[in-house]
Amino acid sequence: MASFALPYFKEQLKLDIPDERLAGVLVSRSEEYIPEKGETELVEEALANPIGSARLRDLAAGKKHVVIISSDHTRPVPSAVTMPALLKEIRSTNADCRITILVATGMHRPTTHDELVAKYGADIVANEEIVVHDAYNDGDMAFKGILPSGGELWINKLADEADLLISEGFIEPHFFAGFSGGRKSVLPGIASKKTVLWNHNALFIADKHARAGSLEENPIHKDMFFAAKAAGLAFILNVVINSEKKVIAAFAGDVGEAHAKGCEFVASLAQVKAIPADIVVTTNGGYPLDQNIYQTVKGMTAGEACVKEGGVIIIASSCMDGHGGEFFYKLLADKPSAKAANDALNGVAPSDTEFDQWEAQILARILTKCTVIIVSRHCSPDMIKAMHIEHAFTLEEAMQKAEAIVGADSKITVIPDGIAVIVK
Repeated sequence: MASFALPYFKEQLKLDIPDERLAGVLVSRSEEYIPEKGETELVEEALANPIGSARLRDLAAGKKHVVIISSDHTRPVPSAVTMPALLKEIRSTNADCRITILVATGMHRPTTHDELVAKYGADIVANEEIVVHDAYNDGDMAFKGILPSGGELWINKLADEADLLISEGFIEPHFFAGFSGGRKSVLPGIASKKTVLWNHNALFIADKHARAGSLEENPIHKDMFFAAKAAGLAFILNVVINSEKKVIAAFAGDVGEAHAKGCEFVASLAQVKAIPADIVVTTNGGYPLDQNIYQTVKGMTAGEACVKEGGVIIIASSCMDGHGGEFFYKLLADKPSAKAANDALNGVAPSDTEFDQWEAQILARILTKCTVIIVSRHCSPDMIKAMHIEHAFTLEEAMQKAEAIVGADSKITVIPDGIAVIVK
C-alpha cells in the first residue's frame, strides 16, 4: 500500500492506494533539494551578486523615490524574508529616500490589513508606505505604449513616477505564462484592467505555447516581458520555494537574465514526464493557493496533462473563499454544460475579453476532456456543482465517485502538488 500526505489548506489529507493500482507519482525534486545556506543568507547572497545588473544599493544611490512591486495575498512569496533584505540594501546607500511597497494584486481583490501583516510582519506594515494596486481605477494608470500583440499598456502611476522600479516575487511553473515571477510583477501585477484583459485573451490562452514551463514563442510571455521593460523594471529579487514555503534558492538582477536563470533552476527540479492514468489525484499546494476555485484551476492543469480522455481528476483544495470571482463563476454556471462554455469562450476576440475569461476557458477545456472532483470541506457543494464540477467531502468519497466512472481496478497517478510540477 502506498501512502500519501496531500496538502490541503493548512493541513494534510491522508491517501492510501494499493500498489497494484498506482501508475506513478509525479513530484518536484525541490523536496529533495537541500540548500547549503539559510533563507536570509540565500537572499542576501543573491542581492550581493546580481545577474546582469549593478548591485541594487548602487542603483538606489541618489534616488528620491523607490517603488518595490510586491506580490499579493494569493502568492506564497516569503516577503517576511525578502522585503527586509530589500529595504536594508536600498537604505545602505540611501537612508532618506522614499520607498513605496506597491502590492501587485493584478485583478484580484484588495489585500486586507491582516493579510499584509501575515505577509510582511507587523513592523513593516506599521512603518512602511504600502499601496495596494487597483486595476479598476483608470485614474491611477499611466499609458506606456502598445504591446507586441497590439493591446494598450497601462500601468500604475506610482510605478511610472518612481526614480527606481524594482520587484520581489517567486518563480514556479505557471499554467499559461510558462513561469511566474520576473516580468509578471508588472503585467498583470500592476497593470490596468484593460491591459490584463487583452493579454489574457482567448487566442493566447488556446495557443499551444501558452503552457507551464514554456516561454519561447509564448505570446502571453512576450507581452509581459515588453511591459516590464516599458515600465522600467530595473531590478528583481525572485526566490524559489519548496512545499513548506521555505526559500531554497534566490535570483536577483536584470528582469530578463535573472528571471531566466531562476526559470532554468525551477525547470531542473520541476519538470516531470507524464504518466497517463484513468484517475489523477492532485492538489493546489495547500494554503494560500487553494483558497478558491479560480486558483484551483492551476493545479488541475497538471492533472490534465496525465488524465486519459474520459477519466477523472480528483483535486484536494479547500476553496474556502468560494469560487474566487463572480464573473469567473458565471462563465461556467450560466452555461448548460462545460462544452457549451468551452465553445463560447474560445471564440471571443481579444478586444472583447471578459473578466476572468482565461481561467474559465482553461477550466472548460479540462472539463470537456474529463470529470473533475474537488475535495473540500469548506466550499459549498452546490457552488462547485453549478460550475459542472463534481464535489466530495473526503478523498475516500471522491475515489468512490471516480471508480463509478472508470472502474474499481483503474490505474491512478498521484501528483501531490499540482502547482509545483511541469508535466511534459
